[in-house]
Amino acid sequence: MCLCDQRTNPSYSHTLTHTTLHTGLMCVCVCVRARVCVCVAGILEITSVDVGVVAIRGLSSNYYLAISKKGEVYGEVKYGVNCRLKERIEENGYNTYSSAQWRNRRRAMFVGLSANGRPMRGRKTRRKNTATHFLPILV
Repeated sequence: MCLCDQRTNPSYSHTLTHTTLHTGLMCVCVCVRARVCVCVAGILEITSVDVGVVAIRGLSSNYYLAISKKGEVYGEVKYGVNCRLKERIEENGYNTYSSAQWRNRRRAMFVGLSANGRPMRGRKTRRKNTATHFLPILV
């Protein structure tokens, strides 16, 4: 369910992935350990924490997007170390988000969505993979 018509604050953004631009926006749920789902395709608040580091929070769920040490993407109730994401604007204009805390074999672990809308493991993602490219749009 898209929440664009419910909120019009310009500090919030609607995020599209590179793979879902032509198929429409899908609601992707990142399941938390407590069996609560965070709707990633809704309106997200992207807050700057440090230079090049952001925190992404879903407005409807109040969960922060986080990456664990194992590369699992999940939602966290309180802001913590796993919620710190490095934001990088790529050459094609899309943004990539990688874990600021954790690395896998000296490679960054990125937030990515598979073709069917499920979150990819951070260990399997790369910066050039289009599944990790997101396009924030102000709402």
